[in-house]
Amino acid sequence: MEKILIVDDDRATSTLLRTLFEIEGFVGVVCPKPEDVLNTLRRERPDVVLMDVHLAEVDSIHILRAIRVDAELQAVPVVMTSGLDVREKCEANGASAFMQKPFKPSELVALVKRQLAPASL
Repeated sequence: MEKILIVDDDRATSTLLRTLFEIEGFVGVVCPKPEDVLNTLRRERPDVVLMDVHLAEVDSIHILRAIRVDAELQAVPVVMTSGLDVREKCEANGASAFMQKPFKPSELVALVKRQLAPASL
């Protein structure tokens, strides 16, 4: 079963996302604290990371960059989300994909599944 690491400091959002992915057959793991993301990634070994750009008043782009330069973590697909259209900024810093909020749950699940597709080939 594929594992999704959900990085969002909004408890309601992260709970809804975890439930959504579990209904779709994934294992959902929530990491609400920006400072815990890299350690959680190493411990949990998710197949995809779903990360909000704005975490506890912190821009998570620096976390994305840290993932991309870490030899152990750099291959993990990272899907960034935001209420603002910061697609170019996210992609320029290594995001595998971007989805602007609000989004339809089915669109988010489809996007995450596309991130897994190359690994399944």
